[in-house]
Amino acid sequence: MESTTGVQSVSVRPTPVIAPPDFVHPLQAGRRVLGSKGFRGSRDMKRMTSPALYADRNDAARALLRMLEEFRGADPLVLAIPRGGVPIGAIIANGLGGQLDTVLVHKLRSSSAPEVAIGAIDECGDCTMAAQHAVLAIASAEVDREKNLQLQRLLEQRLTYAQIRSRIDRTDRPVIVVDDGLATGLTMIAALKNIRHSHPRQLIAAVPVASSAGRDAVRPYADRLICPLIAKDFYSVGQFYRDFLPVSDEEAIALLKTAGGGLHPIAA
Repeated sequence: MESTTGVQSVSVRPTPVIAPPDFVHPLQAGRRVLGSKGFRGSRDMKRMTSPALYADRNDAARALLRMLEEFRGADPLVLAIPRGGVPIGAIIANGLGGQLDTVLVHKLRSSSAPEVAIGAIDECGDCTMAAQHAVLAIASAEVDREKNLQLQRLLEQRLTYAQIRSRIDRTDRPVIVVDDGLATGLTMIAALKNIRHSHPRQLIAAVPVASSAGRDAVRPYADRLICPLIAKDFYSVGQFYRDFLPVSDEEAIALLKTAGGGLHPIAA
């Protein structure tokens, strides 16, 4: 069946549900749980009660890079979530002597409440849904349409990036997944679940800023979560940047062509 975008419709996989933002995670009491064995407390995160602005994504990347110095020379693979995560990933990959690639995930939204993320989908069709999507009583047909639309966009995006290089092997090496911030954490969770299937030696989520709810949601899916700023009063990622202009496809592609040479050559 052909969609209105001209791309063949594809099926998506069953969708696990993530607890809502007010879910009280055991880690809030300082206890470890399965999947968070690498949490190292204040070494990896700094809690802030008031916003501290980054000048732009480059400034944020440099702050994050200082917390990732232990991976210098360890042949890390930095996977950026496009498009906002790519400028951050480029600086980190270059700074650590690693490679830069992408992990493709998209938010899922409802047409009746487009400001609310109801989930996220990866390019394999695996979905992670927020628990509140049931509360919003969104029709399953609408959710399915949104899943197929975003999956089609991911496939188109992958075709674009495939013209630059083939995907870089993620197996048995440190993998650092970066984005420009965590709000609900749904896209990061979708990315981490996708990468875990490739059996990285260590899987790290790294962002310049996160909400406390996003932090708690993501922790069980990463070996470590590294973030210089955990914000108590969090409304959007953009509030922590003075310059938060959208990153274009052209900018992302240019960075992917030139950044992160690492210990393995990048295909032209």
